[in-house]
Amino acid sequence: MTAKKFSETHTVPYYEGNITNHITLAMLLNIVILVSEHQNEILGVDHNELINNYGIGWVVTSYSIKINELPKIDQTIKLTTRGTSYNKYFAYREFWIENEDGEELVKIDSIWVLINEETRKVSPIDNDLIALYESENVKRLPRLPRPEKLGDELDSSKKYQVRINDIDFNGHVNNAHYMDWMLDVFSIDFITSHKPVQVDIRFENEVTYGSWVESSVKIEAMPDGLTKTVHRIDSGNEVSAIATIIWGDIK
Repeated sequence: MTAKKFSETHTVPYYEGNITNHITLAMLLNIVILVSEHQNEILGVDHNELINNYGIGWVVTSYSIKINELPKIDQTIKLTTRGTSYNKYFAYREFWIENEDGEELVKIDSIWVLINEETRKVSPIDNDLIALYESENVKRLPRLPRPEKLGDELDSSKKYQVRINDIDFNGHVNNAHYMDWMLDVFSIDFITSHKPVQVDIRFENEVTYGSWVESSVKIEAMPDGLTKTVHRIDSGNEVSAIATIIWGDIK
């Protein structure tokens, strides 16, 4: 059985981009979340339905993102997604982003869990709910690359306080903000001279409104001319998110 696919087009507005004239990584996460929610709406299980009738909500635990080319401002792209497979507690969802000629710009693999809205604990996946996606029931989901752990040696770090607008409808920080915090530690020269080609990010612990977070990074030159950056978001004594990003040079 092949899982149901859902596709829609999207034209990248200027406010989803940055100084490079391409969509930001944070906005990239936002638009793929949106296309998955649009599929949920068509299947009759959007976030309002899940919260009101089941008391649960979908949460992403990790992404692995392969980037051939980031979409540009004003470019029209095709977004496609499917809930590919699942087991008792985890679901695997894929995303594809293509240009108007059908060429793949970005491929994203992601792992999701259902969270009980009251206890904030992982809830088993309801078989009737997941059946709507025609996903494959598997014993083991594909393993996404695990981001590297950041050591004590840092190249840069910044602190931020979580604002009201950082909190989404699930009551926790929108995942895209973690990406913004991670990239904000770079100089503008780094952003304008490098392009991301691979992003692996994992969300460890939720961050609450009003708390302080610290974004830290280590930058490493790789022998093949690429650059690797290792990231960590801390909140108090807890690690909230980790990521490894591979960058190429902008010629």
